[in-house]
Amino acid sequence: MHIIMLELINNDSHLLDAYSQTVSTIYNTISPSVVHIRNVRSKEAVKSKDERNESMGSGFIISSDGYIISNHHVAEQARELFVTMDDGTILRADLKGSDASTDIAVLKVDGRSFKSLGFANSDHLKPGQIAIAIGNPYGLQQTVTAGIVSAVGRSLRAGNGRLIDDVIQTDAALNPGNSGGPLLNSEGNVIGVNTAIISAAQGICFAVSSNLASHIAGQIIMKGKVSRGLIGIAGQTVQITSRMREYNHILNKTGVFVFEVMKTNALTNRKIKYGDIIVQFNGNKVESVDGLFKHLTEETIGMPVKIGLLREGKLTQEMIIPEPSAN
Repeated sequence: MHIIMLELINNDSHLLDAYSQTVSTIYNTISPSVVHIRNVRSKEAVKSKDERNESMGSGFIISSDGYIISNHHVAEQARELFVTMDDGTILRADLKGSDASTDIAVLKVDGRSFKSLGFANSDHLKPGQIAIAIGNPYGLQQTVTAGIVSAVGRSLRAGNGRLIDDVIQTDAALNPGNSGGPLLNSEGNVIGVNTAIISAAQGICFAVSSNLASHIAGQIIMKGKVSRGLIGIAGQTVQITSRMREYNHILNKTGVFVFEVMKTNALTNRKIKYGDIIVQFNGNKVESVDGLFKHLTEETIGMPVKIGLLREGKLTQEMIIPEPSAN
């Protein structure tokens, strides 16, 4: 009986369906690029005797020379950071920079040539696509969960109170320790950085989109920080009807719907209103929140810029002045 069962276990590979084969292949291929992160926090970060001075999280390698993306909340207030590779090797890591407004951090390890992950274009994501998460929940290394992209274009409030836009919602199970790990598509490319769960719910988890994460990581690697202009709004990507496009003679298929106007500093002129759809920035097409972020560079701070927006169905141009971010 035991011999028969053993033979069945050893020969069941042909029974794997396409979904299982995809998840298994992605896991085996991607695991060497996913790391466990241990944060030994500074004394100032420990506020009580009962609170531990260590926290855990995940990350993934994005370059052969050892750059790693994780979450800001995984790496913040660190005195020392240690990265454990899939083969058990432990390396000391340096924090190159982090951005609380998007919950993205970049670490760097030295020592050898690393296998890195590539990014997918998150603008092309659609609900229902396969979503695969690999991370280290509760310190259990190289755990894989799978599900689907439940929704795109969500907003999530970061730890510093600012809204992270164009967040991906997934039902791939995440737990404490998954933070900072990759959310992957069926080709093994990163579509998001796992960042949050709703503890009171089931199957509602969030990831920062790959386009936003790669943009922020690039700024951190090049400058050590993120410099951005702010226009005092929170928005999400929405579809624009063909009738509205034709009426206003615009090419945009999508734009940025303004669902919150936030109080900022004295430069704010409140010319953008709730319900507006931003479609242009200084004459350039804007079709997503990520696209708007890319226009709001350090060079735009304090300078008048022209924002094209749809208000009550009609294209309107407003001059505004982006403010410096507090980050």
